[in-house]
Amino acid sequence: MDTKSRDETPIIRLRLLDGFVLLVDGNAVDIQPAGQRLLAFLALTGAPVERTFAAGQLWPDASEERAKANLRSAIWRIRRIHCALVRPSKSHVTLMSTVWVDVQDGLRELTSVGRTLELIDDVDVNVVLHEDLLPDWYDDWLVNERERIRQLRLHMFERCACELIDQGRIGEAIQIGLRGIAMDSLRESAHRVVVRAHLAEGNICEALGQYHRFAELLRRELGLSPSERFQALLSPWLPDVSDPPPVLVGAVPTV
Repeated sequence: MDTKSRDETPIIRLRLLDGFVLLVDGNAVDIQPAGQRLLAFLALTGAPVERTFAAGQLWPDASEERAKANLRSAIWRIRRIHCALVRPSKSHVTLMSTVWVDVQDGLRELTSVGRTLELIDDVDVNVVLHEDLLPDWYDDWLVNERERIRQLRLHMFERCACELIDQGRIGEAIQIGLRGIAMDSLRESAHRVVVRAHLAEGNICEALGQYHRFAELLRRELGLSPSERFQALLSPWLPDVSDPPPVLVGAVPTV
C-alpha cells in the first residue's frame, strides 16, 4: 500500500490566475475569504510583509485595531490547516517558500532571457499570458499587480513578434502583434510591430492601413498624433507635414 509518510513535506500549490485555488497534494482545500486574501497578498508580494501594513491593505475600511484583529484571526485559521502555509512573527508575516505560486513561477519565465518564442507554445506559461489575476476580486491592492502582469504580457508579445520578424515568420509575427493590440489598442509600440511585419513582407498598403487606423484612434481618443518614430518608419509613403500645402493656380489666398 502506497501511503504518504506523515513526516513527508506535502506539495502545496497556490493558483491565483483565473481564480483562487489552494491545492495540497493535489486536493483542493477550502479556506475562508479572509485567509484567501492574506495568502494571495503574501504570494504576490513575494517577501515578508509587516503585519500593520498587511492589515491596512487587506482591511482598508476597518480601524487599525480591528484590521490587526482580522489579520490575527486570518493567520490563526490558516495555521489550523495541517500544512505550513505562512510564517508569522511579532512584526511580519511571510508565505512559506515551499508554496508554489502560479503567478510568480510564470512571471519568472516571462522575464527570463532566451526563452521568448518558446513561451508562446509553453502550456503552463501560456496561462500567465492569457488568464486574469483573481478576476472576481475587486481589492485595491490588486490594481498594481494586475498592471504589472499586463505590462509583462505586452512586452512579451512585442518581443516575440520582433523575433519572428527577424526569422522571416511574418504571418505569426502579425498574429502575435495583433494580440498585443487587442490588449491595449492605444499602445503605439504594439502597432509599430505590426507595421514592421507588414513592411518586411512588402505589404505597404497593409502597413499604411494599420498606421492610419491607429492615427485616427489616437486622434479621436486622446487628441494626439503618432510619434515621430512611428512616422519615420513609414516616411517614404507619408506626406511630409512640414511641407507647405500646394498652391492651386487661380485660387484666392486666405488670410
